Amino acid sequence: MHLRGLSTRRRGWAAAVAAGAVAAGLMSGPPASARPAPDPSLTTMSIKSPPGGANVRVLIFYGSAAAGDESPLVNAGIEAIEKIGLTGPVNQRFKVEATDDASVFTDEAKLGRYNAIVFPTGGGDVLDPEQEAGLEAYMEAGGGFVGLHDAARAEPYSEWFTGLIGARPAASGPGTVQRATVEVGDRSHPATKDLPVQWKRPDRWLNWTKNPTGTVHTVARVRESTYRPGAGSGGWDHPVSWCRDYDGGRSFYTGMGGTVSSYDETDFRTHLRGALLWTTRLVQADCTATITGNYTAERLTRPNQPGQNDQIGEPHGLVTAPDGRVLYIGRGGADSSQPVITDWNNPDIGKGKGEIHVYDPKTGQVTLAGALTVFGNKGGGDELVKVEEGLLGIELDPRFQENGWVYLHYTPHSRIDRDTRMAERRVSRFTLDLATNKLDLSSEKVLLKWPVQIHSCCHAGGGMAWDSKGNLYIATGDNNSSRFSDGYSGNNPEPNYKGVSFADARRTAGNTNNLNGKILRIHPEPDGTYTLPEGNLFTGRETDEGGGRTRGEIYVMGVRNPARIFVDKSTDILYAGWVGPDAGAPSTTWGPAKYDTFAVITQAGNRGWPYCMGNKQPYRDRNLPDPSKPLGWYDCDHPKNESPNNDGLVDLPPVTGNNIWYSPQGGAPDFPRDANGVPSYKQEESRYLLPWLKGGGQAAMNGPVYRYDATSTSATKWPAYWDGKWFVGDFYDADQPRNAVITDPKTHGDGGLPVHSESLKKIVPTGNDGIKNLMDWKFGPDGALYVLDYGRGFFTSDAKSALWRVTYSGGGATPAADQLARGAR
Repeated sequence: MHLRGLSTRRRGWAAAVAAGAVAAGLMSGPPASARPAPDPSLTTMSIKSPPGGANVRVLIFYGSAAAGDESPLVNAGIEAIEKIGLTGPVNQRFKVEATDDASVFTDEAKLGRYNAIVFPTGGGDVLDPEQEAGLEAYMEAGGGFVGLHDAARAEPYSEWFTGLIGARPAASGPGTVQRATVEVGDRSHPATKDLPVQWKRPDRWLNWTKNPTGTVHTVARVRESTYRPGAGSGGWDHPVSWCRDYDGGRSFYTGMGGTVSSYDETDFRTHLRGALLWTTRLVQADCTATITGNYTAERLTRPNQPGQNDQIGEPHGLVTAPDGRVLYIGRGGADSSQPVITDWNNPDIGKGKGEIHVYDPKTGQVTLAGALTVFGNKGGGDELVKVEEGLLGIELDPRFQENGWVYLHYTPHSRIDRDTRMAERRVSRFTLDLATNKLDLSSEKVLLKWPVQIHSCCHAGGGMAWDSKGNLYIATGDNNSSRFSDGYSGNNPEPNYKGVSFADARRTAGNTNNLNGKILRIHPEPDGTYTLPEGNLFTGRETDEGGGRTRGEIYVMGVRNPARIFVDKSTDILYAGWVGPDAGAPSTTWGPAKYDTFAVITQAGNRGWPYCMGNKQPYRDRNLPDPSKPLGWYDCDHPKNESPNNDGLVDLPPVTGNNIWYSPQGGAPDFPRDANGVPSYKQEESRYLLPWLKGGGQAAMNGPVYRYDATSTSATKWPAYWDGKWFVGDFYDADQPRNAVITDPKTHGDGGLPVHSESLKKIVPTGNDGIKNLMDWKFGPDGALYVLDYGRGFFTSDAKSALWRVTYSGGGATPAADQLARGAR
């Protein structure tokens, strides 16, 4: 214990209090900062009772070194806390005392009576060195601390007190009272679980000299876009309330409470009540869940041996089995030493190996389960040369542990037509030998197949997922080139190869009779066939006056390149992300810039491509015979497919807006609209609805919704804090997202914006030695996060291609069950 050269009497008392806490088993965790152990000769003194004893008491210390009259916040805070202590269940009530006499911190008998100490004000050096040492010893003995608003200004020269508070206010800030929106991200902590996710309230908002995110557990943030934060603002990540286990005790701080009226607010009192219940040890709470030091990212696979893909192929997707095994696939690109054939006269053009690997966590070993011969190794560069086909997706049967069935989404090389430059995409079922981790390639049952053009790249999609009813979702890309529409709507009807368009996404994503550019939903049957579930977008029997047709497998149309999808089986809600076009900026002639997109999909629908993007922002139609000339804007509410390449319905379902979209300029660009609902698309008139997002080079990689399993005994599972949060990320790791978000169930199916977001970049590490190129991420049955890093080159595997695991080691809620006051739970 660091005692700053105090008198022998004070050293003895401080050591005795700490010793008493150890004897009572009340130390709630390791200290936040390293300290020398107490002098053994001092611990033989009489054992003191731990803070609080049997009767729960709270001390409010309102001493201040500031000149002038006492802050009116003092009486407001005391009165509010007194009322909080008298309400609620009987076993969660407490007594309150208040003092401005700092000598209480050197009175061992008196200080030891309190379960928690509240600082409602700041005002410079309010404690002398001996008094601060008494507060330190109190915390080390298992005490609780609550700081309110200006308490962050107390003890300005004390590094220990800075740690206790968590952050210091910046000298600059708005100063005035302003109404703002608080994003309440922790839906489990007693201080926030009963608050609205978007909590709108007035206060005096503080800026911080250093953002404490990652070193404290943030339970709420203030959304800077809803008020004027002034100089020294923190940006989209502006913590306002947080907690941490500190030096053996529990510390909670809120930057709110800067107005007298705050203490009359029901919700603010609820916030304070929860903070006090935890710091007094009346209830447990997890204040470690977002402290980044509690997470470890571990690379599980080694680099491949030279000339082999013994560990990993060109990473393209993963799935976890109920027994913990991880199966992951390689699309088809080999390492750079392998030949790439691009000559259409060569029968081996584009021939590659789509590999399936199995990682066994029990042994830490990787097995190459099998390899499919795919069309998918044709090189990079020009879109008429490179290819994104290959082995694209993997899923396991819901009864995998019994039958070993594995579903693969791929493009077999044996089915390409070099003359027409067409291929077959299929979803097939194979059987894995569960004892040997070997895939029986002769066991293939082809469920579903459809044609794709392979003259020009790109957009194959590939992700698959199951719902709780045994329906399989299959994501397919629009099978369309980006090159011939200047990076805007992929709607150029002219380029074709032997009559098949490769630059008109209205042939595919916008076509009700084509399986490309869709999310399909089928119900696989045991005999290798499938049936169609109720509630898909079409029945397959619709026609219109022009004789157009539909495919009953389509659940969602109008998606561009959905590489990753996820179904939350607790709700059967589909989550998807897709990559946008290439335009770097909006155009007043053609429409929005490239928008990478994430969507919460609660029912069948049309997500807009190539007619509309983002929150129903339309593109412009192209003229014939000169596609460089614009026609009218598309109507997102009444889209029509009038392409000469359309063989489906002309009148399409209305477009549903999407929840998240981002461009190089920022997150969720929006513009003023004219009387017809057409945005201006003028950059200087743009506003950004999601300031936590920005792109550049971008490729959306949808992630999972985490579900906490309280029955799991895993020591590495992520905590309950993340339960229900949706993980959204990008292939790239610079300014692109890697975030956990909360959506509003009332609006998310209609494109409602997320109501809360927090970065995962310090937990799922970025950088060249981290997970730089995120390709897929899923939680395993152990509650750990498994992540594929693509590597550092395209269409190959390299030394950085790897499977990673991110585990949690922060422990459970504190204080421990046997340390709770009065035996409360």
